Amino acid sequence: MAKILVADDEVDLEMLIKQKFRQKIREQEYEFVFAVNGIDALEKIRLHPDVDIVLSDINMPEMDGLTLLSRLSESSPLIKSVIVSAYGDMENIRTAMNRGAFDFITKPINFEDLSLTMEKTIKHVVQIRETLKAIRENSILKMYVDETVLNFMGSREFESSLMANESVEASIVFIDICSFTSISENESPDTVVKLLNSYFEVMVKEIIAQGGYIDKFIGDAIMAVFRGDYHLDRAIDAALAVRMKINTLPSLSQNVSFVPKVSIGINSGEMISGNIGSASLRRLDYTVIGDTVNTAQRLQSAASPGQILINESSFMKVKESFNCRKVGEASLRHKADQVIVYEVLD
Repeated sequence: MAKILVADDEVDLEMLIKQKFRQKIREQEYEFVFAVNGIDALEKIRLHPDVDIVLSDINMPEMDGLTLLSRLSESSPLIKSVIVSAYGDMENIRTAMNRGAFDFITKPINFEDLSLTMEKTIKHVVQIRETLKAIRENSILKMYVDETVLNFMGSREFESSLMANESVEASIVFIDICSFTSISENESPDTVVKLLNSYFEVMVKEIIAQGGYIDKFIGDAIMAVFRGDYHLDRAIDAALAVRMKINTLPSLSQNVSFVPKVSIGINSGEMISGNIGSASLRRLDYTVIGDTVNTAQRLQSAASPGQILINESSFMKVKESFNCRKVGEASLRHKADQVIVYEVLD
């Protein structure tokens, strides 16, 4: 649902907007917030940080629409503005555009034109937010993003306007490199880091190939998230591919007989998606949390080298697509009851 702020001191405009867009309001496609001037509009945006677009008059008391445009460009760069004003001369149009207006409509309002302009503006905002969200979610891209962009992506404006916390249906995959601690204790730091990164490269390629993204690297483990259609099937396909690729890797060297193996836990269900961390430090990770995530990690902890474990709920969803073997009941940390687990074979 798109949220639209209308800033105009005309008392009749609110009723007119509600009448003209009543169907979209009723179908929950649009939600309108109204303000009587620029100052009121900024306060309403503070109370509704998920505003997508602003429709603003120019001539308003206390703070006019052109001043509001400047303030929005500074404080809420992702919000796009459309000026709706009787002052349609070229000077006002150019001033509005120079201050960041996305479009300009003159009064009296042609509501068909206004509707098309709103749809175009909302589509533009959605495209920007989806692009930024994809960058934010895929942590591995941080290595290739300019520091200035990262600072903006960690800013208060970005966090408040872009990332609404939500409940989502997804699948979580935890992949751990078994016994890697023994290498870190006996090899040089340079060797350990290069080797770990080479293993991660193999895993990441298979995760991305199945439409997953890397939520985080945790020591010698990876937490990956799969969303969208058939997310559990794709998560399992990625896990099988990771296991196969890791199993084909050679030992570290003639002197070190370490052969990499992975243990994998997968779980699927509802979880909370949002920014977790410290706003004061500007260190916030867009991540997922909840019992579904915790269970995936505990299934990984229970898995033996080369084993992929899922619970009974996941098994019932994929039993016709994958060959699985019932392992039996297992005790998972912080779970009061025994959990029936299955091993994914292929």
